[in-house]
Amino acid sequence: MHSAPSVSYPVGRSRFAGALLLCAWLLGGVACVAWRLASPPSGLRSAAAAAALALAAGIAVWQWWRMPTGILSWDQEQWSWRGAHMAAGASPQVSLDLQHWILLRWDAGRRSSWLWLERASRPEQWSDLRRAVYSRARPEAPPAVRPSAATS
Repeated sequence: MHSAPSVSYPVGRSRFAGALLLCAWLLGGVACVAWRLASPPSGLRSAAAAAALALAAGIAVWQWWRMPTGILSWDQEQWSWRGAHMAAGASPQVSLDLQHWILLRWDAGRRSSWLWLERASRPEQWSDLRRAVYSRARPEAPPAVRPSAATS
């Protein structure tokens, strides 16, 4: 059995993830406007909705800005991370695969990080990266199997 090829792939702030956050925020804004138009006027409730919408926008921008950036590498035996804001000594787990974008969870004990990988970052290595994230570690040799039939 062959393992996935070695690959190093850049990880940065994902435009796709930013677009998803923007769409979610816009849907929230449309819901607030629809709610405001359907309910009797109330200054306090409208102000609270506007404050919640502004807070959601701030959190979305903060989360997008804090996305880990670095290089994710596979050397045919283990994963490594070069960059800031993440613990070393973990391996990625695919959480969402949208063919051109993959959301990985980098689980390092008590701390987990989320990585959005985009095909557009390095299209020539995208297939190698996909093979690597879906490959399993090399299994150890199986234990010797004893025949179940009695010999005479």
